[in-house]
Amino acid sequence: MRGEGRAVELVCAVLTEQGCRIAARTYRALKAGSRGLSARTVTDAAVLDAVRSVAFTLDRHGRRKRTPEGLYGRRRMTAYLRRQGHMVTPGSVDRAMTALGLEGVRRGKKVFTTVPDPAASRAPDLVGRDFTATAPDQLWVTDFT
Repeated sequence: MRGEGRAVELVCAVLTEQGCRIAARTYRALKAGSRGLSARTVTDAAVLDAVRSVAFTLDRHGRRKRTPEGLYGRRRMTAYLRRQGHMVTPGSVDRAMTALGLEGVRRGKKVFTTVPDPAASRAPDLVGRDFTATAPDQLWVTDFT
């Protein structure tokens, strides 16, 4: 309509006077649906297929099974797909992994604990808890706990 020199609001107002109520927003929404798919939607579908083919495989019973690459995070999955020759961006991989419900494995810090030996004896207190020195370089202490 705009290309023909008519405003959408004006045409909708005339239609409303004639008994056919339609809002300008409704017209624009219907018009937007007839444009087809956006480029982002098309590329996101291609990235979704690429991520799905990397992250999942079928076992001998035909059930979907996650591959080791399916445990990759967004950054590693993006790098892997680029090495495979796919033109992907981190954002498109992020959207695809979210749509598939994939998350990378989060590895926590290793917990190092000291297991005391009950049979071991404690180191003796050689200064008798008196940490005052009579002169420099006379008393050296350390804490090894």
